Amino acid sequence: MRRKTTLLILVFVFALVAAACGGGTTEGTDATEPLTTAAPSPVFEGDILDAGGCDYGGRIDTIKALDEFTIEFTLCGPHPAFLAQIAFGVFGIQPKEHLEATSGAPLDNPVGTGPYSLKEWVRGDSVVYTRNDDYYGKIAPHTTAVLKWSTESAGRLLELQSGNADGMTFPGPEDYSTIENDATLVLLDKPEPNVFYLAFTNTFSPWDNVDVRKAVALAIDRQRIVDTFYPPGSEIASHFTPCSVENGCEGESWYDFDIPAAKALLAGAGLADGFETTIYYRDVTRGYLPTPGNVAADIQAQLKANLNIDAEVVVMESGEFIQASTGGDLDGIYLLGWTGDYPHITNFLDFHFAVTNPQYGDPYPAIYEPLKTASEMISAAEAAPLYEQANNAIKDLIPMVPIAHAGSAFGATTHTEGAYAPPWGQVMFNFWDNGTDTMVFVQGNEPISLYCADESDGESLRACAQVVEALYSYNQIGDVQPQLATSCVPNDNLSVWTCSLRQGVLFHDGSKFDANDVIASYSAGLDASSPLHTGNSGVFSYYDYLWNGLINAEG
Repeated sequence: MRRKTTLLILVFVFALVAAACGGGTTEGTDATEPLTTAAPSPVFEGDILDAGGCDYGGRIDTIKALDEFTIEFTLCGPHPAFLAQIAFGVFGIQPKEHLEATSGAPLDNPVGTGPYSLKEWVRGDSVVYTRNDDYYGKIAPHTTAVLKWSTESAGRLLELQSGNADGMTFPGPEDYSTIENDATLVLLDKPEPNVFYLAFTNTFSPWDNVDVRKAVALAIDRQRIVDTFYPPGSEIASHFTPCSVENGCEGESWYDFDIPAAKALLAGAGLADGFETTIYYRDVTRGYLPTPGNVAADIQAQLKANLNIDAEVVVMESGEFIQASTGGDLDGIYLLGWTGDYPHITNFLDFHFAVTNPQYGDPYPAIYEPLKTASEMISAAEAAPLYEQANNAIKDLIPMVPIAHAGSAFGATTHTEGAYAPPWGQVMFNFWDNGTDTMVFVQGNEPISLYCADESDGESLRACAQVVEALYSYNQIGDVQPQLATSCVPNDNLSVWTCSLRQGVLFHDGSKFDANDVIASYSAGLDASSPLHTGNSGVFSYYDYLWNGLINAEG
């Protein structure tokens, strides 16, 4: 048996500030020294994204190009997680001219600065990449990388076993022993913080009644689900955020399994005989939900046996499901989850429970108000009581039921050198060397689009990451590092961040990377009035929730 293990290192405020000045580790990363160091052009006209003040409620006041190599973010308050957040690939940079030429919707033709350029997207089959020989970081050992997909873990494993692929995402629990006992394969531990949950939207009956939501919470045997359907290393969720994330488990633990109490609550709501509803899910294997169909069927059976709730199971197409569930448009129970995008509790709680998020229906002030205050506090210890307050409010109000924190892994062939599975961010194919001119990786589903400023699913984000880079990134062990910026330095209270940009970088179309590309990319996501704010769905959920609201948003 062979097993490669990556080390989960959580990056918090002081480590982030050290990385701000380029002090983070660069071992095994794409980051190198700048190609050139030149004086800014005296004729450069810098753009600005101006919110016109902070009354709109968001984090951004202005983003200004001070010169062609310098960006200044002026925020509406301290933001300790700033570096971890801008390292998230959703905030990737594309050329201003390309965004304008595509009217803000480069859905299938992204242009970036990464280790690969896009060759073609063969719909229904693969995304094909060509090596960027002019890349400033680690140049891929192969000329071509191919991203394929199969919804069933058994299908992905078959591709690996047959030699048609070099790596795969998320083996099913039943596949772990198969991989470990095969001398040609290796299991890559992926110590990612994640959560699987079932949720409700409170604008639909009977989910507008907290006692009905609580009855469902009490009637689901979460330990049974973990024991039956999850791989080693998984555990039932005591809180929405895993305890490995600082402040994640402040406050009371979740409810125990209690059928009599659940029945009493349902009877008190006038539903002693049960009711009919729907369980929605997408048939996409993720680390947090390795066997979605089986889990949906088990929850259906538990609801019937324990509360006489008749739930029809409905499988939705992945993109449709994501838009409907996160938009608050599903009238039943839906199964969803979350894998940490950046190493800070705001990534889990602020995204899901912000005042701007319609996912659970009408937002809950008892949750989002302490979260907003805590997100601006420099000291994690001082913020802890606020996270305790928010976590307790989540337990009391039950917008969702946290089920499991899953152990997860990738698989690879033993002859592939450099294979790894990162705790944060996306696996980068330019580190994988199978000794041939083509490297193939198989994931769970087809990307929704290749413009990830307006996507939130991991399959799309993995596809985009090979091409488009952000100002910062994560290395293989999860540390934040400079990427298209060489440093971002804060003022004393972390409310103004000045970023020096990497010089001499070219986009794949041959155009030069400069500060106005950063302004254009952020404007496309953040400014709802911008002609570039088009995207795929037009929701730009990460820009909205993680920056506490869009600029010039209607209503």
